[in-house]
Amino acid sequence: MAARDRAGIYLETIPVEEAVAKVAAALDKEALLKSETIDSRHAAGRVTAAPVIAVLSSPNVHCAAMDGIAVVARSTFSAREGRPLTLVKGQDFVPVNTGHALPREPLRTDAVIMVEHVRFDDEGNAHIETPAYPWQHVRRMGEDIIATDMLLPHNHRITPYDVGALLAAGVWEVEVWERPSVYIVPTGDEVLEAASRPTPGPGQVVESNSYVLSALAEQAGCVVRRAVPVKDDPEAIRAEAAKGLEQGSHAVIICAGSSAGTKDYTRSVFDSLGTVLVHGVSAMPGKPALLGVADEKSPRPGALLAGAPGYPVSAAVVMEEIILPLLMDIGRMERTVRPEVPVTLARRSPSKPGLVEYLRLSVGRVGGRYVGMPLSRGAGNITSLSKAQAVTRIPMDSEGVEAGELVTAELLVTRSMLDRILLVIGSHDATLDLLADALMGGEAGVRLASSHVGSLGGLQALKAGNAHLAGCHLLDPESGDFNFPFLARYAPELECTVYNLAIRHQGLMVAPGNPLGIQGVNDLARDDVRFVNRQRGAGTRILLDYELAKANIEAATVNGYGKEEVTHTAVALNVATGEADCGLGIMAAAKALGLDFVPLARERYDLIIPELDLSDLRVQALLEMITKPEIKAAIEAQGGYETSLTGQRMRPGMGLKLG
Repeated sequence: MAARDRAGIYLETIPVEEAVAKVAAALDKEALLKSETIDSRHAAGRVTAAPVIAVLSSPNVHCAAMDGIAVVARSTFSAREGRPLTLVKGQDFVPVNTGHALPREPLRTDAVIMVEHVRFDDEGNAHIETPAYPWQHVRRMGEDIIATDMLLPHNHRITPYDVGALLAAGVWEVEVWERPSVYIVPTGDEVLEAASRPTPGPGQVVESNSYVLSALAEQAGCVVRRAVPVKDDPEAIRAEAAKGLEQGSHAVIICAGSSAGTKDYTRSVFDSLGTVLVHGVSAMPGKPALLGVADEKSPRPGALLAGAPGYPVSAAVVMEEIILPLLMDIGRMERTVRPEVPVTLARRSPSKPGLVEYLRLSVGRVGGRYVGMPLSRGAGNITSLSKAQAVTRIPMDSEGVEAGELVTAELLVTRSMLDRILLVIGSHDATLDLLADALMGGEAGVRLASSHVGSLGGLQALKAGNAHLAGCHLLDPESGDFNFPFLARYAPELECTVYNLAIRHQGLMVAPGNPLGIQGVNDLARDDVRFVNRQRGAGTRILLDYELAKANIEAATVNGYGKEEVTHTAVALNVATGEADCGLGIMAAAKALGLDFVPLARERYDLIIPELDLSDLRVQALLEMITKPEIKAAIEAQGGYETSLTGQRMRPGMGLKLG
């Protein structure tokens, strides 16, 4: 059993394989086993008939990613080792637990300090020796899902991970199936029952983890029953777990509460029902896994007791790597072995030594090799599961993997699917979602997988041979041309062809009615205007810098210049929820979230395609698609797009130029 201190925090972890073997040896399979479908919340394995668009954003507020204290980061900058800074409770900090909304009143907190790094005195004041940086240990609003994003295209076979993404995004129609019997108990004060189709308030979330775990178990052949969410009350959680055992379940899984926060009760519940054998495994995500066996104190001696972490990705890893093998063992079922392929990583991924990391990848065949783009690594990001085609393990003795490194990846889809993946890396644009759905409905069944790393990041991916094409809208102020000057500067050796996708209208997205009367870039210098920016390397960021220079405005004087988001819809969400007063982006994003729009510039959004990939059937399918009148009409219908150049091959100085 993992060592624990008096506060109940696990201090030692064991390898995943050892944890599975230890619990399997304690299960009485002969005594346990005797010997099946549900609604739209259990849709793994079904095929979509229409594109699925997110209705809700997740999370809908900034929230704590760790147990600890919420602070205003700048107020901690004087803390030093050996010279601790004293913070007064209520005046300088607010206690928070993982998943809680970040307090914004009376303090407008913007960081969390882990409880392990805080010393409390008898008066309840906190003493720290290390300053916090802005957004430290904070899950930022809209980090995972933004309303109006397309989650899934039609003609897509729904995976267990997609179930979680659908529910978290407020999409209610979907289905599933059941053999060893499992009772799953979701817990948490902040979670809402998906069956009621709720609209979450601040700090609340639609409960989806239990549906993900249910789908995985059902896909493996288990019979699954699920409780409605239980509040963070140990007696209520124990009663629900006991109920599952009374009904004859071979396993009870409690979702959330397996770690060491003030409301993590799974350990004490399992202690009251049986023997805890494992608390903590050497895995990331998934470290707080909790495993035991029910004994004579319970209604069902010999049953498996399992605690899954509250974060969706952590819960999925624990289910796949630990709980499912045990359920397969109980049921005498052969576990499906995923096929493996060699994958070249498109981006560096550092990792923490001492833990095996499960890294999700978006994978496609580029040239004669498979290329993988690491997906978001946040343990709360369900879309990193939904969008992945493969998963690789970074060993516990490694500090990570470098860009260009060859890794072995387990496939989450068929190998033939990889030959239908079209990898697009570069600037974000909503039209890519439109094309993704159209391509899946075409004869070739091409699946477009996009990664938003900015226009310059797209060019770097093309240079490395890690993408079929890049979306770019880079403005060169000197020539007034788009994209070609940057190709000549950053990738002169790369032979590329450039096709226009659309002319976009960029401008300032503002609240409905434009209450601050923002009319242009000059207003960004006002003290009362809070701005939200795009990341470095984004074409929109370059356009902003050009407009600021033209107006003789120093970037440092713009309130919010350093606050960055990676998509137009993320910028729009900040404005829509009042976290910012304005942000630069495309009209389509403003229209989608009901914002007003102050036009600033027209720009060319082009597709940069290496000559070597131009004959690829996936690329050809895309180029043919954008010439169709119905696709052009659909692009323009988004608002703020012109298609006079769409589908045309561009050359330096051709078409729309600055001014």
